[in-house]
Parts: sequence; structure tokens; C-alpha cells
Amino acid sequence: MWEYEHSIETSATPEAIWRLWADVENWGVWNAEIDKIEISGPFSAGTQITMTPPGDAPVLLRIAEAVEDELFVDEARFDELLLRTIHRIDPIDQDRIRVVYRMEITGTGADEVGPQIGPGITADWPDTMASLAALALG
Repeated sequence: MWEYEHSIETSATPEAIWRLWADVENWGVWNAEIDKIEISGPFSAGTQITMTPPGDAPVLLRIAEAVEDELFVDEARFDELLLRTIHRIDPIDQDRIRVVYRMEITGTGADEVGPQIGPGITADWPDTMASLAALALG
């Protein structure tokens, strides 16, 4: 398994972060690594998202779990690999939260392939999460 986690602290509310997460069609506003995005239904478990990074082929994601104001998990399959991204909101105190993104790559060859592809997938997370938090505050 290959894994990576990044977190930021913000005074944005869980509800504000959740609203931005649930508004899939507008993810590109705060995530520069999205050229085009479509969702096939409600922002809930089982729904598919087609995300196209700039200059790349579309990636099919499936929402595996969604708990309002707390977390959502998306999964992408590439042959024998499962790329699972957990997006989580952890309360710190009354006025602050921690937003956590965690990627886990599992499956046949994950120990070899994960270090090759994972850093490229997660490289923009600090900027993306900072943009998300700024928009949620504003």
C-alpha cells in the first residue's frame, strides 16, 4: 500500500467546506487540476463523478461514502489498483477545524506503482486545500 496525507487548519465551518465539496460541478473553481467535471446523481455513496484533468484522459470516480459535514470518500480503479481518497473534517475546537485529505493506493503492484503515481496525484493538494478553505471563509 502507498499512502499520503495532508491537512490544513481553518476557521471555516464544516458546513461551508461541505457545501463546496457537494457542489461537484464547481470543484474547478478551487481545484486548478480540473478541466471538466460531471456528476451522475446526488452527492452520495454510489454516485459516479467523471473528472478530467487538464491535458489528460477523464478519470471515473465513485463516491464510496459520504457523511454530511464530516467526510466523503472517492475511489478510482485502474486495472488491479484501487485509489481511495478520504476527505475529512476534524473539529479542533469551537472555532477551528482541520481538513484532511488522505490517499491510499492498494492492490496488485501498489507498493511499486504507488510511489510512481501517488506523488503526482497529490502534489497539488496543499494549494487545492488552501483555495478550498479560502473560498469557504469568503
